[in-house]
Amino acid sequence: MSYRSALRPGLFDGQVMLITGGGSGIGRCTAHELAALGATVVLAGRKAEKLERVRAEIEAQGGRADTRVIDIREGEAVREGIASVLAAHGRIDGLVNNAGGQFPGPLRDCSDKGWDAVIRNNLNGGFRMMREVYTQWMEAHGGAIVNVVACVDFGMPNMGHTGAARAGMINLTQTAALEWVHRGVRVNAVAPGSVATSGMATYDPGFQQRLKARRRHIPYQRMGTEAEVSSAICFLLGESAAYISGAVLPVDGALRLAKHLWPVPEHASQPAYDPFGRSELPDFLKPT
Repeated sequence: MSYRSALRPGLFDGQVMLITGGGSGIGRCTAHELAALGATVVLAGRKAEKLERVRAEIEAQGGRADTRVIDIREGEAVREGIASVLAAHGRIDGLVNNAGGQFPGPLRDCSDKGWDAVIRNNLNGGFRMMREVYTQWMEAHGGAIVNVVACVDFGMPNMGHTGAARAGMINLTQTAALEWVHRGVRVNAVAPGSVATSGMATYDPGFQQRLKARRRHIPYQRMGTEAEVSSAICFLLGESAAYISGAVLPVDGALRLAKHLWPVPEHASQPAYDPFGRSELPDFLKPT
């Protein structure tokens, strides 16, 4: 009898995976990878046209995809959205809590409205998705949840609102891992560092140039790819992570270890893993 590795085609055959923020960036890439591994993916987000575009991409490659317009900031919308997915597909085996958004700026200039908008989306929305998926399905049937957070170990200057929200999601991940373990539910998080995505195009030009220059401070001396985050998410959703819960997996090119007392020489020895081929980079990150 040959070894049955978890690193195999059809790993998620027969499973249903729900991905928030599935219309772009990391969520889009993750949806493609999960579909390629056999899952039926349900793409959730606020803009139907973005979700439909990704669904068409996946189906054109022979995958199975569905969409749901869900505003994760609204409790009733989340409850109805999860119920709708279960009515259509009969199960939710995995949740990728990926939706989020933020804007750069120092804490002293952050208005109440701006603060509340980011917390509602990046923390409150993530909690509501977890709670509803758990109470409506996973409490009785088990499953896996992966929350996409951020590297917040040393603060997030100019992004304090999302840093606070992501830190909250990390603690929520650890708490849910303990509270739900007896129901067969694993809860983990992936913490990307600087990852090149289309979302960076929304930042002002000055902040974009700061992001571009940050490459020099990352030990890998490059930004990450969407696929490098997606592969970590798929690992944590899969059976090879059966003994992992409450973990936060950094995908950051060793950024959290960077220290001015140990400068890394200029190098290009860590090539990118990028099988996706559909990433949409903002203009400021494209080669000149």
